[in-house]
Amino acid sequence: MYNNDDYDNERAWYVIQSYAGMEYAAKRNLERRIVSMNMEDYIFNVLIPEEIHYELKTNGEKKEVITNPYPGYIFVDMIVTDESWFVVRNTPMVTGFLGSSGGRAKPVPMHEMIPILKKSGVVVNVEAKFKVGDKVKVLSETFLGQEATVESIDMDNQMVTVLIDMFGRQTPNELRFDEVEPIKN
Repeated sequence: MYNNDDYDNERAWYVIQSYAGMEYAAKRNLERRIVSMNMEDYIFNVLIPEEIHYELKTNGEKKEVITNPYPGYIFVDMIVTDESWFVVRNTPMVTGFLGSSGGRAKPVPMHEMIPILKKSGVVVNVEAKFKVGDKVKVLSETFLGQEATVESIDMDNQMVTVLIDMFGRQTPNELRFDEVEPIKN
């Protein structure tokens, strides 16, 4: 059995799987378990992303249609500990964590949540965990794992311009706040 030292105990978004078509039942079950098992300090938000589309009816009226762009998946904002992991994993209608191979393997946090939250209509304001001149590690696909230096920060658009060493030259690249993390010295 893992102890809590095996987890980094940082708040992050995780993706859990449920039976297709049962996402809302799984969400309700999880929200009830959070309260009944006193996990409010570890599990903060349970989200099923929704998109609103408008379809034209035959009489010319617009009809609002809400769709789930990720059927079978639920997003959970939580701190992973043995107890919180157990509560989520053993919730009726939840089949497991995405990115966890089972056998009590630690789930992998979701780093690209800001676009999903924005697409779902959730207002997201992320604090910059860095300042101009700081060294950061890039989390986006193109430059994954590379070190960069923060050149400028755009708080309004939640964007950061970093200088990445490419072919011996410092090249500016604009990234979202969630695409970089500060390097701890």
